[in-house]
Amino acid sequence: MLDFLRSLEQRRGQALKKAGHPVMQQYLSTPFPGRNQAWNDTSIVSLDFETTGLDPQQHHILSYGKVEIERGLIRLASAEHRLVRTEYDIPEESAIIHHITDDKASQGESFKQILPRMLEFLRGKVMLVHFSRIELGFLDAACRRLYQTPFLIPTIDTLVLAERVLRRRNHSLAPNQLRLFNLREAFGLPKYRAHDALNDAITTAELFLALESDITPGGDTQLKDLTLK
Repeated sequence: MLDFLRSLEQRRGQALKKAGHPVMQQYLSTPFPGRNQAWNDTSIVSLDFETTGLDPQQHHILSYGKVEIERGLIRLASAEHRLVRTEYDIPEESAIIHHITDDKASQGESFKQILPRMLEFLRGKVMLVHFSRIELGFLDAACRRLYQTPFLIPTIDTLVLAERVLRRRNHSLAPNQLRLFNLREAFGLPKYRAHDALNDAITTAELFLALESDITPGGDTQLKDLTLK
């Protein structure tokens, strides 16, 4: 009940004691990076999901893309994109947006197969996302369903950071301005096709690097300056 008062690291330790599945035991056995650690001394994984909707209890992951940031540099060699096979028909409106059809999704792996690999490349690192409700929500729901254990990770949300930077610049925020596609244009980033998980993961990484220098002007940015509370 008072879990929200504990630090993320304390919650990791508690979850590890209760974890019964070896996948979660391994994931939770690695301490999280310290909140006072410099951000560019930290391994960061930019992750993006394409899903059929926003509710992890009703909707499904169609694909994921990820790329890693090491020493403040995006490592394109770490880029990865995978399709996720679902047992349910993909709604037409989702197929139009993501260009992932039932036939295409059938070539992917089930999320049950993919999740252990995902937890392995996230272990001991910081997750970077745009609109954390999606990735945190779907990963937590999957870990609770498959392993009866909550998903925990230090998380940087570029939507939150962008809002902070734009408000500091006294920008009035119009509806949809904080969408990844619009922020890419606002911060002069390269254009990619939107609603592709790997493209969006790379864009999120680029946006983060563009935002970081605005977070603590003239000072060294620590993880506590960037991560969700």
